[in-house]
Amino acid sequence: MARRKKGRLLDGVLLLDKPLEISSNAALQKVRWLFGARRAGHTGALDPLATGVLPICFGEATKFAKFLLESDKSYYTTATLGEIRESGDCEGEVVETRPVPDFSVDEVETVLEQFRGDSLQVPTMFSALKYQGKPLYEWARQGITVEREPRPIHVDELRLDGQSENTLSLFVSCTKGTYIRSLVEDIGLQLGCGAHVSMLRRSRAGQFDLADTVTLDKLIDLEGDFEGLSEFVRPIDCLLSDMPKISINNQQTVSLLRGQAVNISPAENVGLHRVYVPRQAIEDSVGSILNIVKPCALGDDWLFAGVVEIDAQGEAQPKRLINFTAASE
Repeated sequence: MARRKKGRLLDGVLLLDKPLEISSNAALQKVRWLFGARRAGHTGALDPLATGVLPICFGEATKFAKFLLESDKSYYTTATLGEIRESGDCEGEVVETRPVPDFSVDEVETVLEQFRGDSLQVPTMFSALKYQGKPLYEWARQGITVEREPRPIHVDELRLDGQSENTLSLFVSCTKGTYIRSLVEDIGLQLGCGAHVSMLRRSRAGQFDLADTVTLDKLIDLEGDFEGLSEFVRPIDCLLSDMPKISINNQQTVSLLRGQAVNISPAENVGLHRVYVPRQAIEDSVGSILNIVKPCALGDDWLFAGVVEIDAQGEAQPKRLINFTAASE
């Protein structure tokens, strides 16, 4: 007999305000334990010194985490001037100190303008990018520097929110893969005095911002109250709210869940779409459905079934689908 998997069957999305001085993985494991969830993952790590929006996906939602990983992000950060640190943040050893001139706002703005828009950025050695199967930060901790190729990034907004004798308070809105530590280091080099990140708070990930999040302390207060905790779990399709949607009928649902293409005629748009199926069609075939299925974008009579790709002929090919039998494993 196969061993029964441990943990509750739970499917959905939790938007956590990650606290300070804890890794994203540690926060994930704590949340997973509180919810008793069988499977969970996060969508984009934050360093221990960083706080803010950390979407956590439970169960079937993990299949769609990549769509949020590819989204734009926003951050508030403090750049401390005059110190260059090994890791690019306040947790690293100081490798060089330089005097900080009395910069005017105009002088700072002139430098910031160089980093707005499209540019190439060399990823920090203290990143999770892998070289020969090992994260760069592991090589860095061994004192080994690896050659990194510059990567294209886009900074949509880089705003100076405040300035003191040796700090700059910045707001950054950028594409995925932008390293704020590298950005701050590069700004410091252009100013001539060097800089490192002393505060970092992610304010937005995709369509989610801080107002959507819940703190870890709040979740801990509800330990053991699964009904209360479930109030913070959002439906899976919230991850894809910017993606166009379609709905299909009962017969098409049967074909789609067998992995077959279905015809959507006429096809208004080509490309990736959220697909919704009649709830009754799933209940008739499966008998039980996902745990904590909250109303999806189309309401109680429909279920989010995954992502399809529609071609010019109106054929909808399944790309990533919900496993509706998961609740009965």
